[in-house]
Amino acid sequence: MRACVSASEVHSPRRLAEGLELLAGAPNDWKPLAGGTDLMLVFSAGKLPNRRFMNIWQLDELRGICVEENAITLGALTTYSDVLHHPELCSAFPLLAAAAAETGGIATQNRGTLGGNIVNASPAADTPPVLLVYDAEVELTCVRGSRWVPYCAFHTGYKQTLLAPDELLTRIRLPRRPSNLRSQFRKVGPRKAQAISKVCFAAVRGPEKEDVRIAYGSVAPVPLRCFRTETSIREGHDPLQTLAAELDPISDIRSTATYRLRVAQRLLAAFLNNE
Repeated sequence: MRACVSASEVHSPRRLAEGLELLAGAPNDWKPLAGGTDLMLVFSAGKLPNRRFMNIWQLDELRGICVEENAITLGALTTYSDVLHHPELCSAFPLLAAAAAETGGIATQNRGTLGGNIVNASPAADTPPVLLVYDAEVELTCVRGSRWVPYCAFHTGYKQTLLAPDELLTRIRLPRRPSNLRSQFRKVGPRKAQAISKVCFAAVRGPEKEDVRIAYGSVAPVPLRCFRTETSIREGHDPLQTLAAELDPISDIRSTATYRLRVAQRLLAAFLNNE
């Protein structure tokens, strides 16, 4: 069943405060809409129950990349193209640039936003594993104020998050890390471009054995930071065995659970063996 566009209502606030007031007045009625690269697909298929949309694309308060000594903070409306065209961001956080380059085609990169990618809460998204290994934080804002939460705690279940119905995700903060980290991003899909991942892998490792972070997409109900596997690496145990217990892949139209697990293990082994 197709959606009926004429039955929908769209409001475009001019300021963030106006949008937050709108959400506060009817938090379960309004669906925030930014780039729309994911949301409009669901809408056009008639699978989106919302009929009232708040267009936040014009909110300048949600744009911009702020470079500071200890962190780089990105507005929620930062697009993949914005990432790719920001030299210092690409230099300090190369995995984010790699993930942005692998996300869709140029049209999607120009329109899709990091905030939307996070809030959409797909376990197969490309940027979340990168944000996890970079220890990102996200700012959630409502009329009562703002709160910063670790991104690793943001996803609470499949398509479920800490975001309250009257909140907007407004900023993403990436704390700076030492420049001598070894890092890797890999997206495994059925083709080289514009594919939903079968397995998505991000990892960083410093010169000290204790400094290792591993994250995956498409192998669990949420984008997954593998804390237990990281501990097994630090303690000298078998990380591949621990990883098998920590992941929870499914079989679907794109791949099988067995394939996903084997690929995830091989990606980790290749990263760890490339000393």
